[in-house]
Amino acid sequence: MMDTNNNNTKSSSLKLYHELMANKVGEILLVSCPYDAFIMEEEGRLSTRIINEYKGLNLSKPPRLTWVASALDAFKRLETKKFDLIIAMPSLDGMDVYAFGAEVKEKYSDLPFFMLLHNTCDIDNYICKNNSAIIDRTYIWGGNTDLLLAIIKNFEDEMNVDFDTENASVRVIIMVEDSPYHYSSFLPVLYRQIVLQTQSVIDDSINEEHRLLKMRGRPKVLVAHSYEEAIALYEKYKPYLLSVFSDMRYPKNGVEDKAAGFKLLTKIKKEIPDLPLLVLSTEEHNREKVVDIPAVFINKNSSNLNDRIKSFFVSYLGFGAFIFRMPDGEEIARVNNLRSLEKLLSEIPDESIVYHAMNNDFSRWFMARSEIDFALQLKPYQISDFPDPQDLKKFLIESIHARRKGYGQGQIIDFDSKKFDSDTNFVKIGNGSLGGKARGLAFMASQIKKDPSLQEKFPDIEINIPQTFVISTQGFKSFIEENGLLRLLETDTKLEDREIVEQFVKARLPDWLRKSMRAYLQDVRYPIAVRSSSLFEDAHYQPFAGLYNTYMLPNAHPNLEKRLGQLIIAIKLVYASTYLKAPRSYAKSTMHRTEDEEMAVVLQQLTGTVYNNYFYPAISGVAQSYNFYPISHLKAEEGITHIALGLGKIVMEGGPTLRFCPKYPQFLTQFSMIDD
Repeated sequence: MMDTNNNNTKSSSLKLYHELMANKVGEILLVSCPYDAFIMEEEGRLSTRIINEYKGLNLSKPPRLTWVASALDAFKRLETKKFDLIIAMPSLDGMDVYAFGAEVKEKYSDLPFFMLLHNTCDIDNYICKNNSAIIDRTYIWGGNTDLLLAIIKNFEDEMNVDFDTENASVRVIIMVEDSPYHYSSFLPVLYRQIVLQTQSVIDDSINEEHRLLKMRGRPKVLVAHSYEEAIALYEKYKPYLLSVFSDMRYPKNGVEDKAAGFKLLTKIKKEIPDLPLLVLSTEEHNREKVVDIPAVFINKNSSNLNDRIKSFFVSYLGFGAFIFRMPDGEEIARVNNLRSLEKLLSEIPDESIVYHAMNNDFSRWFMARSEIDFALQLKPYQISDFPDPQDLKKFLIESIHARRKGYGQGQIIDFDSKKFDSDTNFVKIGNGSLGGKARGLAFMASQIKKDPSLQEKFPDIEINIPQTFVISTQGFKSFIEENGLLRLLETDTKLEDREIVEQFVKARLPDWLRKSMRAYLQDVRYPIAVRSSSLFEDAHYQPFAGLYNTYMLPNAHPNLEKRLGQLIIAIKLVYASTYLKAPRSYAKSTMHRTEDEEMAVVLQQLTGTVYNNYFYPAISGVAQSYNFYPISHLKAEEGITHIALGLGKIVMEGGPTLRFCPKYPQFLTQFSMIDD
């Protein structure tokens, strides 16, 4: 079903993905006559395209173009500024482009020098000359501004491919083409498909860091111009290959070989049978030959070349939606993300599941979505490992579910009403602060994920933070401002707590927040604790702990509007507790100002068990890292824990609870006898 290379056990942490694509093109020196520069720039459109492209991929610092008209001006610039790349056009003032390139290489040997041709006469004069020692790469520009973007991306891929494949198993596409005409045409098409795929994956990401992961983990494109170069790239990046695109006719052993592509792809197919291969050729008779490889054939002169290449990406490389098909090719369903795939799998006919598993379609689709480590985990499994298709379905569903929960665990995920996933552990709505309590919960969730030692110590117990949804302080600020409630803090207004509560309950929740709460409740049916999480609540010094209200909601009414109304009232009451007498008095005593306090709200799943239409809460408690009253052999730094059955109200109010030291849980002094 899914073959693998077991040596690809690379780390996929977000920290690692920050290190990918580390080498960037920041400064480009464009050397050409004024007319050529004007044609390329098209009154500023080229620079705008580059900036927009980088914004679309959530990339910062797009490369900057510096234009000069002569070789003399170019050297003046090079003396005062560091450039990452030179792109030169033949029509230079005062010096031939080859002479200019030779002098650049003499003075700046490590600086890449690319030649860009667009004039018919220039192409005829320069295209056949072998000056590879001077010109690192030659491109032919036909007016498509995407070419410059492709040149930049391809150069960056070459700089980053070694580190990114070795450390994150990033995928690689090899294109073998010796004609500048054709690789200048193909590269923009390839990168356009990769960019569109990356953007679709970015849209499905859980937060900014996850978007960064997806963007930097996109496939790399490497270009070879001969059989030997192609073999070298293949052997070096064999474990990471996504596909190989090849012409049929190009140099082998220094001589043009009309069957070089056939020989290359036959060798690759023999070693990696399920690797998708594409032949791009102008010779139609090659269509029959590629059947023996086998590979897909596209004629370079096809009137719909771009569409056919796009179709190859979708059909063979897993780009775009996952399309479920029957063995005869009939489409029966399609999904765009992991969550949809998980939910739909149980409804897909067994024949379709087996068909896609046999063709390695599942892991290939995961690869294309930068779910590389997940795809590599699945690939060792064969269809023969499962007694029947139902077991295969169950395995896929459970694996995808665990994956979705896994990459969300320990992460603060941005809320999106259209893509809200009720299986997500920690969700935040709004751009404000999480508040003290929610910040502590988020920290604990991240620590549990980062340090697996606790889970390893208790393998039979699932240790996690109950599902948490946080309304950031932005919700509170909008609520206060839209309803003019700040007036309640005026010194000449002395309202009782009851009157303040009435004012808050009458006020209207912001529409955006109300809509978000509706989307939340559509998927959440468990009992909810509506908890305060103010800025000052869990401060290290002078905390406002215990001053604000918490409300428990059964969230069990069959009518969504009823449940929504109850939740909105609870949120308003938590907001109102900020202005009540006790918190205001405490604020004065600690030199804080009530108007500086902002309230986030935590909506948290209550843990417990349902029995005969009743919900029974589990154990609640408080653990303290320092025990002020140690007895017997206990030490103060070993801490103390207070637990009780139920919601924990008795614990917080100092009632009778079970006390024990976490280091010695069986030492229960409350049950000791006098003789002990």
